[in-house]
Amino acid sequence: MIKVAVTGAAGRMGSGIIRKISEQSDMEVVAAIEMPNTPLAGKDAGLQAGIGELGVEITGSEKLEETLKASKPDVLVDFTIAHAAVETIKTATSCGVGVVVGTTGFSEEQMESNIKNVKDNNVPAVISSNMAIGVNVFFNTLKKLAPLLYDFDIEIIEAHHNQKKDAPSGTAMTAFEVIAKELERDPEEVGVYGRKGLVGKRTAEEIGVHAIRGGDIVGDHTVMFVGDGERIELKHQAHTREVFIAGVIRAIRYIPNAETGVVSSMNDVLGLD
Repeated sequence: MIKVAVTGAAGRMGSGIIRKISEQSDMEVVAAIEMPNTPLAGKDAGLQAGIGELGVEITGSEKLEETLKASKPDVLVDFTIAHAAVETIKTATSCGVGVVVGTTGFSEEQMESNIKNVKDNNVPAVISSNMAIGVNVFFNTLKKLAPLLYDFDIEIIEAHHNQKKDAPSGTAMTAFEVIAKELERDPEEVGVYGRKGLVGKRTAEEIGVHAIRGGDIVGDHTVMFVGDGERIELKHQAHTREVFIAGVIRAIRYIPNAETGVVSSMNDVLGLD
């Protein structure tokens, strides 16, 4: 049985993850963590998620280390916000707990900290900007397309709900990084984020990245390869947050046999090239 701690336990993703874990025969929720000094402390995580009592009380993150030492999870799942997730990863890894992280918006410095904590504490980890199975096939397809369409203009468009705090999305940035790497272009030099005014002629090397925010869009990502007289569009659309949760379940199952001291990707989880 894989024992799982879930942060952001009362949020949309956290509650969904708890519900899905409760349906699995090989895993169980042993800890549910919320924001510091949460008014939900002491409430049953299962009741909060709408599935009946689990016998697991929600605790505030100020007691994270204490909670992890008492519940002894094999893996902690984090879908929160970047600055909080960095501290959560630091604490979890120091307690010898593997992590599955779908939080986005990490700065380069924050990601370096995450990797260092995983490495220094020799624990298994999966950190991905998008846990959806289909979107990771999308990334893998981009790796194959980009070298074939190197002389096409490339534009990335992402759309999310009006509550999303970071832009561009982590998924869009991963797509951008995949393409830039395959084309041996410096991401610092070729990224163009939105356009306004007299921007001049588009360069052959630039990769445009654009963000749309509105309504309850779960997550749409389109990469356009535009040539003279033709274009190819590769698109992934998430219709429900369940697609991310399905990926989380696969990542949780991957952790017990994952290599320790390294950050794995969903490519590793799914066995993609």
